[in-house]
Formats: sequence, C-alpha cells, structure tokens
Amino acid sequence: MIVGVPREIKVAELRVGLKPPAVREFANHGHVVVVETGAGSGVGASDEDYVAAGARIVPTAADVFGTADMLVKVKEPQPAEREMLRRDQILFTYLHLAPDPEQAKDLIASG
Repeated sequence: MIVGVPREIKVAELRVGLKPPAVREFANHGHVVVVETGAGSGVGASDEDYVAAGARIVPTAADVFGTADMLVKVKEPQPAEREMLRRDQILFTYLHLAPDPEQAKDLIASG
C-alpha cells in the first residue's frame, strides 16, 4: 500500500498525519510512504527525518493525492484537497461533517 501524508493546509493547523516514527513502522511493514515536503515542519520534523524513517518526499499535495492508496491527515480535507480525492482511496482523518454539509456532499460524491 502507498500511504500519503500531505501538508495540512487548514488555517493555523501545524500538526501532521504521521510523524517519522509512524512512517518507520509503515515502511518496516512493507508499505511505501510519500510525504509532501514540509509536512512535518510544524511539529519539528524535517524532510530529512522522514527520509531517514523510510519515506519518499514529494513536492506537492497533488503528488501525494495522485499517488497514495491511503491518505493520512489531521484535519478534514479542505475544498482543494477534496477535488483531488479518488474513489479508490482511503481517507484516514477526523471528520466534522455536521456543521459542513458541503464537505459531506463532496465526500459522498468522491466515494
């Protein structure tokens, strides 16, 4: 499985879906992990930390979304991210759908 970790783009969100130790676990179990450059900067994890853990760094969120079988995020996908979702992808994140009917509609349409 290819696991993707995009940089969070929601305003004031500095967390990341997977830190390097979690990436190492995925890699040690035979999975490929792609991480958007700078994704871990808000938690003090550099691109080099991710590479050392076994990840491949890619330049854009589009590269992550276009490659990954499973996306791991902290926050709900923002509108630009929802446009990149594919029907065959797993989205692993926290969703707050009740106050955001547009998000719910977009996610139903993409899945």
